[in-house]
Amino acid sequence: MAIITIEQLPAWLADGRTLAGLDLGDKTIGVAVSDRGFAFAHPRPVIMRKKFSLDAAVLLALLKKENVGAVAIGLPINMDGSEGPRAQKSRAFVRNMAQLSDLPFVFWDERLSTVAAERTLIEMDFSRAKRAGKIDSAAAAFILQGVLDRLQSLDSGDRRELGGQAGPGPTDAA
Repeated sequence: MAIITIEQLPAWLADGRTLAGLDLGDKTIGVAVSDRGFAFAHPRPVIMRKKFSLDAAVLLALLKKENVGAVAIGLPINMDGSEGPRAQKSRAFVRNMAQLSDLPFVFWDERLSTVAAERTLIEMDFSRAKRAGKIDSAAAAFILQGVLDRLQSLDSGDRRELGGQAGPGPTDAA
């Protein structure tokens, strides 16, 4: 398993593989999976957290079933750009997954993804109770959609030949 940059993702997504997005919570793991064309993020049911070994087994089974080639994981960076305890938990989760899987992970700045997901669910008229059960997977879909949109812009940037380089982007390496 490797921690990769977003620019390295296409090499891991050949042969019909999909891309997964994760939003780690204390009680749940939100999951979303891309379509094969890498245009849309589709939420999947949350994984209720119990203990790491059980959570990892359920997650790895889902990733295999969905033919996932790489995983984008939300990195909860503070609004001032610093990393706090939640970001450290995400990094530790990836380190632990490295012992169980060869899937590469890319970190994605997830600032405000949960807020955006909740606003969307409210606009869709979900009750508070229904939102609670869907918020983490909706946040995972927001994270994944951000990565998919970035991949599209990298592809467009390559075609525009901006001085031989793709346009500027976020730093998503470890």
